[in-house]
Amino acid sequence: TGDLSIHKEVNPLLEDVKKWGNWVLEEVKKEIGKFYPLDPDGAIPVGYLWARTVKCQTPSCGAEIPLVRQTWLAKKDKKKVAYKIIPKNGKVGFEIREGKGIDFDPEIGTVSRAKVICPCCSAGVSDKEIRKNFMDGKTGQSMITVVLQHPKSQGKKYRLATEKDMKVFKESEKYLLKKIEQLANEWGFSPVPDEPLPPKETLGFRVQRYGMLKWGDLFNSRQKLVSIIFVEKVRQAHGRMLEQGYDEEYAKAVVNYLAIAIDKVASYNCVLSRWESNGEFAVQVFVRQALGMIWDYLELNVFSGATGDWSSAVDWIKKVLEHLQQTNVCQSSIISQSSALSLPHPDDYFDAVITDPPYYDNVPYSYLSDFFYVWLKRTVGDLYPELFATPLTPKTEEIVAYSHGEGGFENGKKFFEDTIARAFKEIYRVLKPEGIVSIVFAHKSTDAWETIINALLNSGLYLTASWPLHTERKVRPRATESAAL
Repeated sequence: TGDLSIHKEVNPLLEDVKKWGNWVLEEVKKEIGKFYPLDPDGAIPVGYLWARTVKCQTPSCGAEIPLVRQTWLAKKDKKKVAYKIIPKNGKVGFEIREGKGIDFDPEIGTVSRAKVICPCCSAGVSDKEIRKNFMDGKTGQSMITVVLQHPKSQGKKYRLATEKDMKVFKESEKYLLKKIEQLANEWGFSPVPDEPLPPKETLGFRVQRYGMLKWGDLFNSRQKLVSIIFVEKVRQAHGRMLEQGYDEEYAKAVVNYLAIAIDKVASYNCVLSRWESNGEFAVQVFVRQALGMIWDYLELNVFSGATGDWSSAVDWIKKVLEHLQQTNVCQSSIISQSSALSLPHPDDYFDAVITDPPYYDNVPYSYLSDFFYVWLKRTVGDLYPELFATPLTPKTEEIVAYSHGEGGFENGKKFFEDTIARAFKEIYRVLKPEGIVSIVFAHKSTDAWETIINALLNSGLYLTASWPLHTERKVRPRATESAAL
């Protein structure tokens, strides 16, 4: 009869990412789990919905206006939940309404086309006044609702934020100050990213107009706290692995994946991430390849078991490792990092080159990368000093037609044309005479296409075929109601 059990090969890297991912989670929970308390009935807070606030400019009013475009919490066929803005005695309150109790239009908030209407006196505040208030530090924020999930029941529940919720948040702010001092002394640098955001008017960036000038400004106090604690625990995990006799390079590999998990969580847990009422889940900041301002945001509970928390971030990484386990491609591939303008390979070396070059002036790649770079530098920067030698990602040779620099778009355009041509010439150099190049390019302007085609012609390469491709998922926000290719 024999043993009919099927032997499944164990992937030690996968198992260690699971093991140390759980260890990090438990250590973080021990230290700051108290700042995400359960409700009395055992319901778990999935997250906290905040709105930025500005004072009404009318002297006789002075109400604290919550900045919200709409007030839906759940907007499904069989489930409708929203909060109603209730003005009373010069103050703004809220009520949660469900189903037929929604006797107002949740699509209408206090903000429309950047102009704000006070719910108490109906006076307007212009977009210029709003931005000035942000730049002058005269705005605030208000926790409006708490999203809950009970372990013994399905579906999300909602309640208004209470004084107790705010008290816990204030306690986390005090602990943050202590933790910053402790870690700054230990590490010799600020644990909260203090690197500057890109210059104003940089392609894809608008948050600087609202007083966000450093990367750390993209996180509220509790979000900063949880991120720096995760960084601390991942660094500690690396030390423990070495103490337990792990191979040094292998330990670095495990830590790399955990560092990526920190970045993943940060993208869901910042003041530019939001709550998706149509599906009742958290939405990460990069729904578009840009960092634009949003008025109300979701602060995620990273221990909740919901989309975007630590466990889901590690789960995505585990899926990648499980997938890679099914192929042997990694056994024969060599990965290197170098500039497209100076490839470390001899002439006539490659059978094929496949590349997806920058899309002219569409995406600020390096500036967006800084969102992740500043956290990676704090987590694994000491393990890769050569990769994190600069405060932010290198920018000087990035082939994008930026318009915020000296000379504006014309200089940016010329730079793109010159350097993309150099990159294509370098591809021509390393390609065998019978070799093939595949280039993916997407842009709406004829200028961009002309530049790419001229660069190809001047490089020595010649065109043999072209295919139009759908490059965006139809449901992706970038692809809806726009001319995205």
